[in-house]
Amino acid sequence: MQSLRYRAIGALVVLVLGLAYMLPSLPGVKDSALGNILPDNTVSLGLDLKGGINLTLGVDMATAMDNNLARLGDDLKASARENEIFILRPTVLDENRIEVVLLKGVQEDAFKDVIDKYTPFKVESSTAMDDGKAKYVLSISPQYRADIEKLTMEQAIKTIRNRIDQFGVAEPDIRRQQDNRIQVQLPGLQDPERAIKIIGQTAHLEFKMVDETADIAKAQQGILAPGRELTTLMHKQAGGGYSETPIVLKKDAVLTGEYVTDAKVLLDTWNKPYVSLTFNARGGAIFTNLTEENVNKRMAIVLDGKVYSAPVIQERISGGRASITGNFSQEEARDLAVVLRAGSLPAPVVILEQRTVGPSLGQESIDNGILSALIGMAAVLAFMVIYYGIGGLVADVVLCVNIMLILAGLAAFGATLTLPGIAGIILTIGMAVDANVIIFERIREELRRGLSARQAVAEGYGRATLTILDANVTTVIAAIILYQFGTGPVRGFAVTLTLGIITSMFTAIFVSRILFDLYTRNRAADAKLSL
Repeated sequence: MQSLRYRAIGALVVLVLGLAYMLPSLPGVKDSALGNILPDNTVSLGLDLKGGINLTLGVDMATAMDNNLARLGDDLKASARENEIFILRPTVLDENRIEVVLLKGVQEDAFKDVIDKYTPFKVESSTAMDDGKAKYVLSISPQYRADIEKLTMEQAIKTIRNRIDQFGVAEPDIRRQQDNRIQVQLPGLQDPERAIKIIGQTAHLEFKMVDETADIAKAQQGILAPGRELTTLMHKQAGGGYSETPIVLKKDAVLTGEYVTDAKVLLDTWNKPYVSLTFNARGGAIFTNLTEENVNKRMAIVLDGKVYSAPVIQERISGGRASITGNFSQEEARDLAVVLRAGSLPAPVVILEQRTVGPSLGQESIDNGILSALIGMAAVLAFMVIYYGIGGLVADVVLCVNIMLILAGLAAFGATLTLPGIAGIILTIGMAVDANVIIFERIREELRRGLSARQAVAEGYGRATLTILDANVTTVIAAIILYQFGTGPVRGFAVTLTLGIITSMFTAIFVSRILFDLYTRNRAADAKLSL
């Protein structure tokens, strides 16, 4: 009796918690007075049910490797200079190699020590030059390249997730695929074009000095001084578009977006939005020195290769803050702040595939899925009562509890319900009563042996429990493998299947046993059990 009381209390606690997490997902409950005291968690609907957009993005790994090699080359130059070894700025030859010119060939041994100590490069070849210089071709190992590709994909996924989170899309599904691809599912998205623009924007921010002495006409003909580049200055038009004018910049960036810690939209004295930037300590120091040394000179703010503003530095600017102006609309300024705050992508991404699912299709899928679940559940409930009598009624009660716990689990763990997930729930309805069938048949065998109802129930559950655990554990293992290696729809199926198996074992073995014990405890020892 004492054991039954404790088991009943434990089951009641689980059922109350399950009900608390399941109710907010029902229509009208979350916004009611009852919803104010319940958890905020609800069952989130996937792309196939709620509608939205599915994107397949391709990461330009070649550009990522070029950028990485260029940074490694700059680090090598800085490390060599610290050791009083001077080299020309390294040139990227391909995705695996750079070329370096050592100004004093006699420093060859010291330079090789710097390479080995400070960089992942290996000397592929070296050539002595007539003027006493030495030319080196340095390469990276295949393992290092693989590590960089992995980090690039991880950074791209993290950056995209940060941008989408700030964009306000609920329950996005972002995962890596083969061939440097990323799948992005955005359920319930109302403005796909704006989301695509935010996701795909590289947002590589640079500050560069303007070359005021350059001849624009010659620059447009390809005649540029060394270390200079021709780009475009964007001018916002009254109609909303942009016009472009040529501008020549010094190629080396004096500051980059990697030092930006925050970006937000503010309004100037004319109520026009602009983006305010905050640098970290190192970036703030660089910016202060930069403005102090270049008073009355123009500094261009370059985003993804385009100049959005090129103001004249009027005075030394301290405090680690800067601003980007460009006659932005409120939405443009907000989107720019989002991508700068979330960080720049390590490489450009391209939209390889775009599919939009309308909400009407999603609602139709929901209706069909619910209808099939109700029909399947009604058939199972009716069969169990007809075939097993009072035992079937117990099985029906725990089956309803099982469905409730599945929905509560989806809400509590923040899982997303998809159309294959509904299929997993329907499959669980059939599998959930399997355990009860095994138990009932065991109880029948014990009753035929002449045991009392109470003894038969105890023996039936005792003998059947291990068999049920063995069968369900193997199914859970298969579901875990499906989740680990499957794509979105397969994962949705695996989640509900795993959750359904766990809850069905709890309800079939634990809860139904409590109901049987409550039913038989006050009955006579020789009372019959209709099963």
